[in-house]
This record gives sequence, C-alpha cells and structure tokens, in this order.
Amino acid sequence: MNVTQDLSFISLIANASVLVQLVMLLLLSASVMSWTYIFRKMFAIRSARIQTEEFERVFWSGGNLAALYQDALSNRRKAGGSGGALERIFQAGMGEFNKAKASVAARGGSADNGALLDGARRAMRAAYQREMDALESHLAFLASVGSVSPYVGLFGTVWGIMNAFRGLANVQQATLAAVAPGIAEALIATAIGLFAAIPAVVAFNRYSHDIDRLAIRFESFIEEFSNILQRQAR
Repeated sequence: MNVTQDLSFISLIANASVLVQLVMLLLLSASVMSWTYIFRKMFAIRSARIQTEEFERVFWSGGNLAALYQDALSNRRKAGGSGGALERIFQAGMGEFNKAKASVAARGGSADNGALLDGARRAMRAAYQREMDALESHLAFLASVGSVSPYVGLFGTVWGIMNAFRGLANVQQATLAAVAPGIAEALIATAIGLFAAIPAVVAFNRYSHDIDRLAIRFESFIEEFSNILQRQAR
C-alpha cells in the first residue's frame, strides 16, 4: 500500500494495488461496452417503433395487399433497405400464403383453407421470433453488468481495505491519516461498479418495456392479418 496525502481521483487510482486497478479496468471496460449497447439499442428500438407505426398506417389505409406485398419485396431488395420488423412479418405470412395457393392451383386440387392459414401463421411466427431475437440482443449483457458490477466493485473495495489495514503493521502509530488514502482507493472500486451498474439497470428495464410493447403490437398484427387471410382463403 502506498501511503500518500494526495487524495485526487487520478492519484488514488494510480496508487491503488494492482488487483484493485485490474478490477477498476474491468468495470470501466464493462461500462464502456454497456454504454455502447445502450445507444445502439436506443436507436434500434426507436427505428423499429417508427417503422412499425408507418407500416401500420399504410396497411390499415385499405390498400391492396398484393401491391403492399410487392412494395415490401422491393424494399427488401433495395441496397441497405430491409423495411421494418412488422413489414418483414407481413412479407413472411403473405409470401407463404401466396406460395401455398399457387401450389394448390398447380396441382389442380381444392385449397384447404386451414392448411393455408396454418402455413402463413407459422411463417409469421418464425419471422416474429427472428425480429424479437434481434431486438433483445445485448439485453442479457446489460442485465449482467447491472447485477454483477456492484459485487465486482465490492470485491475490489474489500481487497483494498484489507491491504490498507495490513499496511498499518508497517507504521509505528496507527492514525486516520495513515489509513485514509488506502480506504479511499478501495472505495473508488465500488463507485466505479455503481457507475457501470446503474445505467445498465435503467436501460435494461426501459428497453425491456419498450420491446414488450412492440411484441404486443406484432402479435396483434399477426392475429388480425390471419383473420384477413382467412377471409381471402374462402
């Protein structure tokens, strides 16, 4: 333990033990990564919400489904353009429905309305799951940072305080001035742990709520679009 009267933040970190410095570096790295995912997820969810609202407005405006499906295909083919999550769900369901109808027509048989609808519903469910997996990516990392960082910081604090008290054996008179720098160095680890954990927890809770709301909108659309396809299959 380096006993110093310079209690500036940088000096305390520089004079901390190697293990405490490694803990601080680990926590700072986790904080940087969590902030990166926080901003990326914020833009991704905002974009998904805007695209969903735009597609719902176009879909429920009463336009032709075949034309809307062709627009979805053209958006998918554009360079850098893939449409929104809800548009891809619609495209999966409509595409499977059209393929099933074309297959029945090619065989010259009668269409089984239940089979047509089940195929479209399965395709939309698969697309829905892919979209949810994409939206929920990196949320587990934020949850881990939020739950683990305080304990990692606490470990660094305990280790630093232990070193501070061990250092008292090398001085003739134990005073607060002798032990205060070591304790301050150790407490910085807890502070950094909280700095990493609090934004991660707030972001995880907020984004989980936003993704759940989008999931409800996707599921509602799947049910409503299935009813439309059922009427078209008759």
